[in-house]
Amino acid sequence: MKIAVIGAGAIGCVAAAYLSKAGVDVVLIGKKDQADFINANGLTLQGIRGEEKISLRALPRLDKSYDLVIFTVKTQDLEDAYNDNQEYLDDCLVLTSQNGVQADNILGGHFDREKMFSSIVMFGATYTRPGHVMFNFEGDWIIGKPFMSVDPNTHLIAETLGKAFKTTVSNNIMGMKWLKLFVNFNNCLCAVLGKSMQETFADMDLCKASILLLKEGVSIVRKAQIELVSLPDFPSDRIYGMAAMPLDQAAAIINKALTNLSAEPVYGSILQSIMRKRTSEIDFINGEIVRLARQMRQAVPLNEKIVDLVHEIERTGKFLSPDEIKKVFGLG
Repeated sequence: MKIAVIGAGAIGCVAAAYLSKAGVDVVLIGKKDQADFINANGLTLQGIRGEEKISLRALPRLDKSYDLVIFTVKTQDLEDAYNDNQEYLDDCLVLTSQNGVQADNILGGHFDREKMFSSIVMFGATYTRPGHVMFNFEGDWIIGKPFMSVDPNTHLIAETLGKAFKTTVSNNIMGMKWLKLFVNFNNCLCAVLGKSMQETFADMDLCKASILLLKEGVSIVRKAQIELVSLPDFPSDRIYGMAAMPLDQAAAIINKALTNLSAEPVYGSILQSIMRKRTSEIDFINGEIVRLARQMRQAVPLNEKIVDLVHEIERTGKFLSPDEIKKVFGLG
């Protein structure tokens, strides 16, 4: 398959670079300064697979039709990415990779549903500067279809991406996306503090704040009768269990898991956007729970507050102190 990856952020760079290294015909679509730098200097990756520079073709826009187009921009940037490249998107298969559960609905208005595929990226990366990315940890790339049953093309895509990453085909990708939403729930706290995951969750009170957000979110999802489907290495019972157990016990699990996430600092996707002075995906993670609660006329005050705080930091660039966050949650 000839592949185009639209979005030269952390995940897009990692995907395009290692697919190219594996011999896949791939082009990376990014902003002009990103494309110019990568074409001139290659793409430098550090982290779990070591440090190396990978030569890669990069463009500011699609130049022709491709067999598969992978959108790796954030959810809030999908519409612009489509509009910038729509001239060559008529005949391709389309794969989304965004956090949250709305990406397929957003692009679904532009493509025939049989051509649409959805994915969950479980590996982690950090964009440091144009042409440089930290690959923090490995994980599955889970492939499925959001509106129909899996088909031969689903397996073909998984096989192709499997040349560079561990891939899995899912028969219930949307149920898994809802579970992944809760895996990303912690990103908001890093974003309001301006700190790495490891530094944020070394503080047990902030671990408790994370669990309080989780308890609100799981309660709403249960009331909406949305099923969380287990990921390959992350069972749904882990989320349900932490939401049900005593606060101190659940916080200890968060502390252990997230302080040992990677040897290098991990900055959540929301904070990475803020650091690049761009809008974040908060409305599609914690904001998804807020939207669902409003539809059901339910209250989720902590998630509402954290969404508002992230938007305030997007506007002002002024991070909060741990004590200010703890006050919001009645902790410390």
